[in-house]
Amino acid sequence: MKLTVLCVGKLSIPFLREGAEEYRQRLKRYLPVEEIELKEEKRGGKKARADFVRNSEAEALLAKIPPSSYVIGLDEKGRRASSEQLATTLDKHMTTGTNNLCLLIGGAYGLTDELRRQCDSLLSLSDMTMTHQMARMFLYEQLYRAMTIIRGEPYHNS
Repeated sequence: MKLTVLCVGKLSIPFLREGAEEYRQRLKRYLPVEEIELKEEKRGGKKARADFVRNSEAEALLAKIPPSSYVIGLDEKGRRASSEQLATTLDKHMTTGTNNLCLLIGGAYGLTDELRRQCDSLLSLSDMTMTHQMARMFLYEQLYRAMTIIRGEPYHNS
């Protein structure tokens, strides 16, 4: 199985960029990982502007989803999962022959309702709000942790 992580925006904060890259490289020991960064739309202050940005970013994300992917959107409205539950989900996809697992990280305004509906599932990384840049680093760490759980390696202490 291959992982594709589609992200809106570049990691501009050095410690987040370094942390995400560290865990992405660790994760690549277990699975091929492709990261695709999409251009972040310029923000505006008005609600109409936020909708425009969210819609533009959703179109860009949809256009880059690899064919035949199982798509998981990272979203505050998604289901919450423990690290062990994420490991179980990954393991299920690996053993049932999912060709590509595609994870979507929207921009500052999140995902559109239409994009949420087009995802096969939605996952919330936390009940707390975090920036989309922090979400990327956290996602890579959790994916790496899930793989160590699947392999019975000592990284996860439970």
